[in-house]
Amino acid sequence: MPLATLDEVRTKVGQDIGASPWILIDQAAIDAFASVTGDHQFIHTDPAAAAGTPFGGTVAHGFLTLSLLSQMAASVMLVPDGLKMAVNYGFERVRFIAPVRSGRRVRGRFVLNSAEEKRPGQWQFVHAVTVEIENEAKPALTAEWIGQVFL
Repeated sequence: MPLATLDEVRTKVGQDIGASPWILIDQAAIDAFASVTGDHQFIHTDPAAAAGTPFGGTVAHGFLTLSLLSQMAASVMLVPDGLKMAVNYGFERVRFIAPVRSGRRVRGRFVLNSAEEKRPGQWQFVHAVTVEIENEAKPALTAEWIGQVFL
């Protein structure tokens, strides 16, 4: 994650701080996620059966797409120097807008909505996140991601 001073991070409130590199979601990734989570619904794991659905083939689990946010954030989210620890606090308004078909690429676009000191040395950052699907008009998902950092 890119390092910055706390003051530099705070000046980015309300701004688009960037987009991650594209990440391929292929059938192997979908199958691995299904194996770990136990979610083997045919629309994710059976290309022949999924071909007969309105999706026209297999699609990624929404939670797989959501779980990629950590990887996406690693190249974009600014981290205050002196960081001791960062934790996920939760999400607001997660919405799965469009399916991610197997073989498509996604990336995360991040806007820093707020930076608030909760206690001395403990900051809460809220990012509006949009996961874009390459060459598609609708995003895969939108969410407000709440994280806390300890300095």
